[in-house]
Amino acid sequence: MTPAPLLLLFALNVQGSPLQVTLATDEPEAVLRILDARARSDGVSPRAWRRLFASEGYRRLARRETALGRTFSDSAFREFVLSDTLLARRDALKQTLAIWRHADIHPAGRQALDYLRPGTILSARIYLEIKPRTNSFVFFGDSLQPALFLHLNPEVGPEKFTNTLTHELHHIGYTAACNTPSGLAPRLAATLRWLGGFGEGLAMLAAAGGPDVHPHASSSPGTRIEWDDNVAASAQHFPDFERFYNRILDGQLVGDDSIFRAAESFYGAQGPFYTVGWLMWSTIERDQGRARVVTIECDPRAFLRTYNDIAGRRNAAGEYLPRWSEAFLARLGGS
Repeated sequence: MTPAPLLLLFALNVQGSPLQVTLATDEPEAVLRILDARARSDGVSPRAWRRLFASEGYRRLARRETALGRTFSDSAFREFVLSDTLLARRDALKQTLAIWRHADIHPAGRQALDYLRPGTILSARIYLEIKPRTNSFVFFGDSLQPALFLHLNPEVGPEKFTNTLTHELHHIGYTAACNTPSGLAPRLAATLRWLGGFGEGLAMLAAAGGPDVHPHASSSPGTRIEWDDNVAASAQHFPDFERFYNRILDGQLVGDDSIFRAAESFYGAQGPFYTVGWLMWSTIERDQGRARVVTIECDPRAFLRTYNDIAGRRNAAGEYLPRWSEAFLARLGGS
């Protein structure tokens, strides 16, 4: 690793700070060394391949993909690195890595913490990655520091980079801050845990920085229009969510694998967990302030009740907002 990233590592990992974030760039650096050799028409040395496959970023990515049951092999990754498509992007990838690894990621971390309970420790290891899949995501599936994988994308500008970083860091902090209460019946505990899916909407709110900033202000016009259309269609998703959660409460969906398969349609690039979640969280912040959002973010029953009360008042005043049925909220219990 070059000196600049090392300085960044130590600057962000200040003892006693709630922001404990470090950056790893060894995987893309190893890939770019191979691409440089290819561009010079040199043969790629065995040492270069060993450096790639031994890099922390590569090994952690392999653990994540394997944990999800996906096929991941050195030979398949080697084929990806040797593709002409990747070689053609060498210069752009090199420039993007130089920019991203020197970016000040303090603001993104602080903004994520603004939407987390006081005392939350936001601990993460950020991996910049050149990889076949073009997604960015978090990983908690081992005993190491929570991982945030960011796909190195030359088409992502500084604002979108910061937005994505804030969004994903909030997920990590939200997981650290919130746990399902103990002593609950298994079906209710599972339902409350999966109500945490609306954390996608809260992360959108945190990444934007407030309810009056468009969640896709730094995205393409098409993405922004799609988001607006999906938010406008939120009302149709409330019954879908109630059916989903009632199936968990009724014991028709058991185990995270089964529940996830039923919940997949709520995810996507900006599915209902994002749009409906954002609608509810932003409504609460506009009406009662950010402090209220932070107070109830770990209590899904208080979250739904608070939103429903606001929607009821707004509807009485002539502004329509979709609501949860009282029958569904009664099944969740709580105050």
